[in-house]
Amino acid sequence: MSIFAKAKSAALLALMVTMAQPAFADLAADKATVDAAKAAGSVGEEATGYLGFVSGSASPAITAAVNAINAARADVYAQTAAKSGVTRDAAGQATGAQLISKLPSGEYFKPLSGNWTKK
Repeated sequence: MSIFAKAKSAALLALMVTMAQPAFADLAADKATVDAAKAAGSVGEEATGYLGFVSGSASPAITAAVNAINAARADVYAQTAAKSGVTRDAAGQATGAQLISKLPSGEYFKPLSGNWTKK
């Protein structure tokens, strides 16, 4: 793949991920639950584009909210992948990088090959 084609694919992926983010807004109650768990340090953003449990597990309500949001994200990543010609993992990782860059200080993230880190 030429440098131009790679740049075009990356730009298309970034645009599609940005356009897909409003789909997450439909999960307002789950988002509020997860936001509180992130602020408390029990849930964090992973570089894969999914949420994870910093301490290994959480309450059933938090677990259900994380699972619902991760399922919605998986759907968005699959749609993005199908439209842009990249893998679902690549779409997730592109979003993960964006989400981690926007995390407020004090919340946790997990790089692709690393441990949970407090921002």
